[in-house]
Amino acid sequence: MTENVLVEVGQCGNQIGRRFWEMALAEHSAAKSDTVYDMALSSFFRNTDSSSGRELKVGSPISSLKARAVLIDMEESVVEASQRSSIGELFDPALSVTSQSGSGNNWAVGFYEYGSQYRPGIYEVLRHTAEKCDAMSSWFIIHSMGGGTGSGLGTNVLSVLADEFPDIERLVTPVYPSEDDDVITSPYNSMLAMRQLTDYANSVMPVDNSSLADITNRVKAASNNSNNDKKTSWGEMNSLVAQSILNVTSSCRFPGSLNVDLNEITMNLVPFPRMHYLTTCLSPLFLSKDLNLPICCYVDLVYSGTHALVGGDPRRSVLAASALIARGKIELSDMRRNISRLAKQLQFVNWNQDGWKVGLCSVAPSGQPFSLLGLHNSTSILPTFTALRSRFSKLYRRKAHLHHYNHVDGFDSNMFQEALHSIDDVIAQYQSVQKNDTIDIPRLSIA
Repeated sequence: MTENVLVEVGQCGNQIGRRFWEMALAEHSAAKSDTVYDMALSSFFRNTDSSSGRELKVGSPISSLKARAVLIDMEESVVEASQRSSIGELFDPALSVTSQSGSGNNWAVGFYEYGSQYRPGIYEVLRHTAEKCDAMSSWFIIHSMGGGTGSGLGTNVLSVLADEFPDIERLVTPVYPSEDDDVITSPYNSMLAMRQLTDYANSVMPVDNSSLADITNRVKAASNNSNNDKKTSWGEMNSLVAQSILNVTSSCRFPGSLNVDLNEITMNLVPFPRMHYLTTCLSPLFLSKDLNLPICCYVDLVYSGTHALVGGDPRRSVLAASALIARGKIELSDMRRNISRLAKQLQFVNWNQDGWKVGLCSVAPSGQPFSLLGLHNSTSILPTFTALRSRFSKLYRRKAHLHHYNHVDGFDSNMFQEALHSIDDVIAQYQSVQKNDTIDIPRLSIA
């Protein structure tokens, strides 16, 4: 197995990251029957001697596990909260970058001001983290799109990775704001950040707060849970995102009859370099209610808008490629039978009619008998992008709040237009898929 590093940027990225590590520990603990540091653990954890700090090899007894994680935020309280938490010993303080003040909900401050000031330190932390890997496979970055640090510094870190580690896969889970987001400049931040994602990421698995909130509210309603505490809701939303990342990385961490390495996601699901935005769907969600349904129902749900963490309904869209990652007690014969059934129901683009990828991991998420993840490169992502472009245009036409960006050294007001052209290009490519047109640009090879 290869090693992978989680890069958590900003408050949102660090909170989701903390939940990821909590759930990852629970999964590995449930799956292990011994105290040996094995290949499964080495994919996202290091094993160090608790007294000397010396790195221990695979096959050694577990001494002190350290997360392969880089924690970055310009408000140090969030990183400190992770380091003081019940899993705080996982995080190496030397592999974090913090400051005392935030980015003021301004992408330009995060990208240019803090990006320039902290770039040498960030690079050193990333380099040290990479050097602790024997066969590194990917960087997995988590950040928000609407704030300043997550969107600005998060995409600056992405550009550092593209410049300094060009041969290592860069996967990103960005959190898009809802339409009623209380940060007035979030459409600007999101548009500027999305241009960087389009240019520098290999695969992007976005989520949006509206879809996450809808899912958590439906789960509460189904379980007759009347607890409407906002903190609980954010925690549940973070858990959904963390679960999706756990499922994406499951084949890196556990054995299975059909493993899917992280670099295979781009290879199989991204036919054109800039068309790399994947819709994520999870099933089951209502554990207490639908665990007795036949497997075909769960497969159908990972093509349902009700289970999508972003965008519209994959079933009513045109798909360029699709992956099904199953965990737990699901047989390959069941998957093949359901794919044959779905192939007659779903609409794939005419130049990639067999655009399927299947993964089978033998270890289910903690506390569940099985789980399914759908990753779809489909036109169901279009509503997210067109809504963002519309919110951006409403602000930009009035030239509202532009002075906050123009005063930042390094920022050029033309970047707004460039960001608009970038999202227009991405939307046009997905619209071509919607029309089943041929896209006349260089393609990536699909395995």
